[in-house]
Amino acid sequence: MSGNEIDYLYVIEMVGVLMAAGLAAGFVAGMFGIGGGFVVVPALLIVFTYFGVEPDLVAHVAIGSSLATIIVTSARSVYAHNGHGAVDFKIIKDWTLPLFAGVLLGLFLARYMDGRSLKWVFSLGVFFMGLHFIVPVLQPKKPVASDMPHGIALWSIATFLGAFSALLGIGGGTIAVLVMTACGRPIHQAVGTAAGFGIIIALPGAIGFAILGLSEPHLPFGSVGYVNLIAVAAITTMSFITAPLGAKAAHSLNAKMLKRVFGVYLVATSAIVLYNTVTA
Repeated sequence: MSGNEIDYLYVIEMVGVLMAAGLAAGFVAGMFGIGGGFVVVPALLIVFTYFGVEPDLVAHVAIGSSLATIIVTSARSVYAHNGHGAVDFKIIKDWTLPLFAGVLLGLFLARYMDGRSLKWVFSLGVFFMGLHFIVPVLQPKKPVASDMPHGIALWSIATFLGAFSALLGIGGGTIAVLVMTACGRPIHQAVGTAAGFGIIIALPGAIGFAILGLSEPHLPFGSVGYVNLIAVAAITTMSFITAPLGAKAAHSLNAKMLKRVFGVYLVATSAIVLYNTVTA
């Protein structure tokens, strides 16, 4: 269903399925400590495809809605980490402008990409992130720098991170943590500060996707542009319930094995999305 028609049975069914997706997404994201967008986008691709959203719109709505959920989850994470003194707000301030520029670049690219192209970008991006967790060749054994990047290096990394994250519907935490730990920052501070990056990326990203889709007449019910408010509300609400359960489960597992399992999950997700893209 799309347009101005309201089929209440359809809406109730969609809310129920999205709440179930939110429960699963929250648990998996909590278990692996990251991955909100990596979990939410595939879930929304499946849900919106199931409910008959036009194939060329599914990826845009999934990514825009994922970015909107990251605003909430990242804000919650920053608040929690700041309580432990693990958020460096100076780094967040220094990275805000280049991250924002990167998000604008990502939105510009998304405007001229069809759903098939966005799925390709998501599949490839998730595949390489999955490989990193399975075989972390990019993770240096010891810090390679004594301080965070400045000048051209900062702008290059942050702009890429903002654009890449906006196109994939993620908060960029994985890459941000990789950069900060390589520059000698403690892992807990890197994780807490990276959550702040998520807000900077997700807020303009979600607003941008909403604006890009305002003229689209065939969006699923409850959408403002490419952001589906029903999906955002259902997933953020349910993830608040199950994320702590996932985090608790993670502490009972071996950390190295956990990362490899997450890597396998990402590679499998990439394969599923890619198969869907090729056969659509």
